[in-house]
Amino acid sequence: MKETFEFDCRLDTCPLCKSKQIVFLYAIVHAKPPFTVYQCNVCNFIFMNPPLTKESEIALYDEGYYTGEADYTYYDERKVEQYSQYVWNARLKNIRKYVQSGNLLDVGCSFGGFLQTASKYFTVYGIEPSAYAGKYAQQRFGNDVIHTGTLFDHPFKENSFSVITMIEVLEHIRNPYEALTECYHLCTNNGLLVIQTANMDGLQAKLQKHKYGYFLPGHFSYFTKKNLAETVTKIGFRKVMVFQPVDFGLLPKLLKSRMNFKSINDYKSWLRIARYHYMSKIHMGNFSLTSSMVVYAFK
Repeated sequence: MKETFEFDCRLDTCPLCKSKQIVFLYAIVHAKPPFTVYQCNVCNFIFMNPPLTKESEIALYDEGYYTGEADYTYYDERKVEQYSQYVWNARLKNIRKYVQSGNLLDVGCSFGGFLQTASKYFTVYGIEPSAYAGKYAQQRFGNDVIHTGTLFDHPFKENSFSVITMIEVLEHIRNPYEALTECYHLCTNNGLLVIQTANMDGLQAKLQKHKYGYFLPGHFSYFTKKNLAETVTKIGFRKVMVFQPVDFGLLPKLLKSRMNFKSINDYKSWLRIARYHYMSKIHMGNFSLTSSMVVYAFK
């Protein structure tokens, strides 16, 4: 399936800090469609510029995105939920060290697998921009639980959620400052916002430059640990914790990886996964060897 994508007008200000001091950084030629990214000289935020039109953005996440028929694809989590459970349970165990119960909102909830696991402890809700995935999640939980749309057109009230999760979602959002502000309004006092995304200050991203695999046509926004932490603090979150590479240990990652195994030889990949995990533990200040991070922001 071949898609035709269009780009919007070129941005002249940084989507994160609103500075006009932005410069061309890379042409991402390995992507389909190819695109360019700029960087802000004030906060070091990197962003797709010009961005895709909103119509082209919506078209990215049709059925082909999940079935592998499109140029830009992701796996269908419905087929591997038994393996994803290891990571979901590990993340929830860590979240519940800080927030035991209440309402949980998963932004970018896909087919609702994580919400199903979280429902053991929380009253769950979801936001999913893909009409294809959102319809399935609505059938699973109900239209009043799952909103097919975005953080900017949802029906939920302010101060409603003790936990909001954005797992590999924030990079897909073209206006991140406004999205994070909306999360702040949706959080209860003492609520927790969980964000997983890439740290562009990591040596991994800096060495690979324009070839870094995180540069994808659905990714509008690329953060550093520093500018993401500073942004959520500026918005009003009172405390920030950063986990590198993620907020749980190695074993759940290894167990989840078996979803792709076809023979016993595939267990060799555990060496690579373990190596990456422990390399990610090497970080100091804004420096880190790899580019994985999870941010906990407390209201």
